[in-house]
Amino acid sequence: MSTLTPPRVAISLGDINGVGLEIALKAHREISKLVSPVYCINQALLQNASKLLKIEIPDDFELSEAGNEVEIEPGLVSSRSGEFSYHSFLHAIELAKSKEVDAIVTLPIHKEAWSLAGIDYKGHTDMLRDIFKKDAIMMLGCSELYVALFTEHIPLQAVATAVTLKRLTGFLEDLHHAIGDHKVAVLGLNPHAGDNGVLGNEEKIITEAISSLNAALGKEIFVGPVVPDIAFTPHFRKQYTYFVAMYHDQGLGPLKALYFDESVNISLNLPIIRTSVDHGTAFDIAYKGEAKTLSYINAVHAALEFIQAKQHP
Repeated sequence: MSTLTPPRVAISLGDINGVGLEIALKAHREISKLVSPVYCINQALLQNASKLLKIEIPDDFELSEAGNEVEIEPGLVSSRSGEFSYHSFLHAIELAKSKEVDAIVTLPIHKEAWSLAGIDYKGHTDMLRDIFKKDAIMMLGCSELYVALFTEHIPLQAVATAVTLKRLTGFLEDLHHAIGDHKVAVLGLNPHAGDNGVLGNEEKIITEAISSLNAALGKEIFVGPVVPDIAFTPHFRKQYTYFVAMYHDQGLGPLKALYFDESVNISLNLPIIRTSVDHGTAFDIAYKGEAKTLSYINAVHAALEFIQAKQHP
């Protein structure tokens, strides 16, 4: 695609009973200054949402027809809304695979709605892994702080057994390939990073993975294991922008406490570019005109940065 024209970005609308459509309509003018958005939704559904939200559809709101017409039920978990959000995302992926767009930006889905619709995936990232047969990495954050998740949506009791030398080394290697030579602080799993085995032995695996990979790279990229309860203090955040958390809440609790509104979700280690908002469907405020657009706008900015880096390596 020509670099003289704005990149085309497919927008997957997420759960229609949540805040996704409101955010897309509200932010259209601003993101259109950055990219050419292509919205994966059908005209009938868009018009229904416009009426409910009392927001006019912009004249340049380009659609790529996706999904069936579905009744909008603000704030409700529904198999029909789950099915639509799945097909909207699948359509965006097809546009990216066929090079009709340069990237995908996703608005929030609801995992229970996907389950009710009989969709086996736990979310966007699981679906991307299966379609592209790649170990996609979920990294969330903003320019001040990024957190890559070693494990994501698995039970807490399964995390310790997931920490193996082969898997962790491969994860760190893929992360380095995706983000380059940025220094990365790797968190320990246990309180106090195990206290030399008193509180757990997984840190031995983390230490070995860091040491072996740094040696292979010939430079000190990864540091740790860092004691988890001090990793996100101002002292560490002055030294590092990138962190690896061993499990979901270990990394996302601090991140959302610090940068909830501005954070985005980025899928790394894939043949396509995909970014997303870092918030949920917000059913409690759906169709009330209260949804914030900052995370979505930042997700578009992040997608644009990856597109530009790909075009000008």
